[in-house]
Amino acid sequence: MTTLRFIENLRDLAAGRDVILSDIWGVVHNGLESFPDACAALKTFRTQGGTVVLITNAPRPADSVQRQLRKLGVPDDTYDALVSSGDLTRNYVAEHPAKAIFWLGPERDNSIHRGLDPVFAPLERADYIICTGPFDDETESAEEYRGMMMQARERNLTLICANPDIVVERGDRLIYCAGAIAELYRELGGDVIFYGKPHRPIYERAMALAKERRGKDTPLNKVLAIGDSVRTDLAGAHAFGLDLLFLTRGIHSEEFAGIDQLDPASVKELFGHPPLALMRELKW
Repeated sequence: MTTLRFIENLRDLAAGRDVILSDIWGVVHNGLESFPDACAALKTFRTQGGTVVLITNAPRPADSVQRQLRKLGVPDDTYDALVSSGDLTRNYVAEHPAKAIFWLGPERDNSIHRGLDPVFAPLERADYIICTGPFDDETESAEEYRGMMMQARERNLTLICANPDIVVERGDRLIYCAGAIAELYRELGGDVIFYGKPHRPIYERAMALAKERRGKDTPLNKVLAIGDSVRTDLAGAHAFGLDLLFLTRGIHSEEFAGIDQLDPASVKELFGHPPLALMRELKW
């Protein structure tokens, strides 16, 4: 394993790549505002013939995510297509009609149920759980749901995790996501189905969308993934056979403060499987 260095520009890796699969939160925005340089970089890749598919663990349908991106100032021409873990969760609900759902998540995620006519029930009568996050992610952590998860485990309920992220940035803070609750439930012996990175179905859907746009399959060595999470972006890309450009200004920013390069021992400790390259924040 060689020393892993930071690069300055996306163009240093873009040559020979036809498709980019880019994370959203932490790459093109931080939950409060967009990153203009990152948006411009992806747009430039597109103008040179590349295809950009945004791939996100947001527990909402793609059209809802797009509306959020517009509000945050991310232009539509930043990307060609978008796939969310919310889309895949909706497919599960559609395939299990008339099953009663206990929904665990904030009210703002209610678009995940739009058009599905779901049957909701309290935990003691539900057939399964859909978790899009804590009820109040501004103040709550996963540990506050231990009692609820123990009750669910006693009933052997399956928990559908619509966002495998443990934490995400919101401005300069980290907030807990559905993945934190799902991991707690799994530690308690509960059955969990994860939709989103690092799990394969969301990458398969992203590649299918890229094929629709390009009219043909793209070899994996012509695809570059971009993300800021070791647990989701890096692990997912590696498992799917993709190179990853890892951005260090996101949820792992404290671990990379003041570092310009990483020796082999540090690479192994931080990443396990190393990314293709490091960049502080995305720019062309």
